Amino acid sequence: MGSIDELDRRILAQLQRDAAQSLDSLGEKVGLSRNACWRRIGALEKAGIIKGRVTLLDADKLNLGLTVFIQVRTSSHGADWLKEFSTATKSMPEIMGVYRMSGDLDYLIRAQVADMAGYDKLYRRLIERVALSDVSASFVMEEIKDTTALPL
Repeated sequence: MGSIDELDRRILAQLQRDAAQSLDSLGEKVGLSRNACWRRIGALEKAGIIKGRVTLLDADKLNLGLTVFIQVRTSSHGADWLKEFSTATKSMPEIMGVYRMSGDLDYLIRAQVADMAGYDKLYRRLIERVALSDVSASFVMEEIKDTTALPL
């Protein structure tokens, strides 16, 4: 699949809103038959444009209402350290995202925990597993916008 067309964009926009909708409903919204939608979705999955389908959960209702951005600096930049860091962060379910950054900051981690005590437990587990030069955290006080939908 080379590039996507306007119909693919409309399908993707609808699926980002509700991936559980029926093919009949999707077809009505984008102006295609259910079979045409099914074929296009299959092609988008095969091309890796659709990576998966998930259910979004309410963190507050699951007692995970504190979002934390953890800023990490390290003096180690070798392959062994990176593998250790990657393995450690991938194994911690509270860590939702890990990003290698440009500029003064080496890594930015986004985590979801219940409260400050939950963050402290996460922090302690992280520093036990990986040598870090500097760690600081910022806590989300108000969520103004948070979306998983990409702009199409």
